[in-house]
Amino acid sequence: MTAGNTLLDKIWDRHVVARLDGGYDLLHVDRQLIHDLSGTRALKRLEELGHRVRNPGLNFATPDHTVSTAPGGDADGPFAERCVAPLRRLSREYGIRLFDVHQAGHGIVHIIGPELGLTLPGVTLVCGDSHTCTHGALGALAWGIGSSEVAHVLATQTVIQRKPRRLRVTVEGALGPEVTAKDLILYLIGREGAAAGDGYAVEYAGPAVRALTIEARMTLCNLSIEMGAKIGMVAPDQATLDYVSGRRFAPQGEAWDLAVEHWRQLPGDNGAEFDREIAVDAAAVAPQVTWGTSPEHVIPVDGRVPDPAAEPDPARRRTLTAALDYAGLTPGMAIEGLAVDHVFIGSCTNSRLSDLRAAARVIRGRKVAEGVRAWVVPGSRQVKLEAEAEGLDATFRAAGFDWREPGCSMCVAANGETVPPGERCVSTSNRNFVGRQGPRSRTHLTSPPMAVAAALSGHIADVRKMLD
Repeated sequence: MTAGNTLLDKIWDRHVVARLDGGYDLLHVDRQLIHDLSGTRALKRLEELGHRVRNPGLNFATPDHTVSTAPGGDADGPFAERCVAPLRRLSREYGIRLFDVHQAGHGIVHIIGPELGLTLPGVTLVCGDSHTCTHGALGALAWGIGSSEVAHVLATQTVIQRKPRRLRVTVEGALGPEVTAKDLILYLIGREGAAAGDGYAVEYAGPAVRALTIEARMTLCNLSIEMGAKIGMVAPDQATLDYVSGRRFAPQGEAWDLAVEHWRQLPGDNGAEFDREIAVDAAAVAPQVTWGTSPEHVIPVDGRVPDPAAEPDPARRRTLTAALDYAGLTPGMAIEGLAVDHVFIGSCTNSRLSDLRAAARVIRGRKVAEGVRAWVVPGSRQVKLEAEAEGLDATFRAAGFDWREPGCSMCVAANGETVPPGERCVSTSNRNFVGRQGPRSRTHLTSPPMAVAAALSGHIADVRKMLD
């Protein structure tokens, strides 16, 4: 490497095992996280081929996508035998550490990686899930891969990848009251488009990003894939080191000192060049709500649904029209005041302890509106236990929310945890495409405080007004 390298360059180049034809590199993988969908398929494939796992100690498994989150539930339901049972069996046979349901460490893969200290600055981390970009919040090089690639990593502890171009998003200024990292990334996707990051690794920078907590940075990086980028990153700083210190799998003692010395060299060099730059004024961001079938279909809570007739591009005009029809909305209508049937607080985007604290703060003794089904699904066993120790579960229950077990739940519409056809859900998850939360379900993505505001009001509401 030479002077002028970005964070991406430094991590990538240190992990190259071999340069391949066509601009591809063979990279060493420091961590692979395995779940009960793509991970189970990959383990079965490995078994069929008769291969061993090259480095069991660098692979970590947990069931999250198909487990029940019903109170007191387990890995039961229609997918248990097909997905969870073989994950348990093959993890045991191959010597892979499994964080099983109701055991310490269990949870959504993108929640438990950071909280256990498996996600560290400078590591390469992959998982058979597109939201693996979440881990870049700690300065890791992390991205989602397919099940065949998961099997390749299991067998070789390497992955073949073409180095992406570099995109820096610099967020100047400060976010306003009740404006969150979720609002910031939805605003960015809405402004730049769902394909703006295609072919890039995105590095988020600037004072507004530095002011975010590490968990908020995870939310920011989580939705990078919704902007078309497989990789989202924030350079490690003192806040990162403070977050990692003392976690279960983080370095200890002398190893910690050596790791910190290395991590402090990771941020991009002065004069490091990016292939593209985007600037954002944090003061321009308001609480956001999606209206259609893509995260780029987003407006501020006090905004109005766009009119497809104003779109000059015919293909995009057809897309907007179809999204409006699916959502059951009309051009020019206000999004604030739209009645909702369900509220879901959870997913790898917004189910950490800080998310639950921010959500509970809005309740202030109020009750969920009549006719609204509202769920809170912690992202991990640790989050659930910590929230209960603080009494957050009691706050939610008293208001009329269901307090659930950890898992992906309504985000992926597994195990019957779905939104019924034609009904409307305000969700803190990351995707709102057609049928994401169930056949013909209608999803509006927001932040946790905005989701609570909707649950209490019975309609999409501006949380800023409720807290004034």
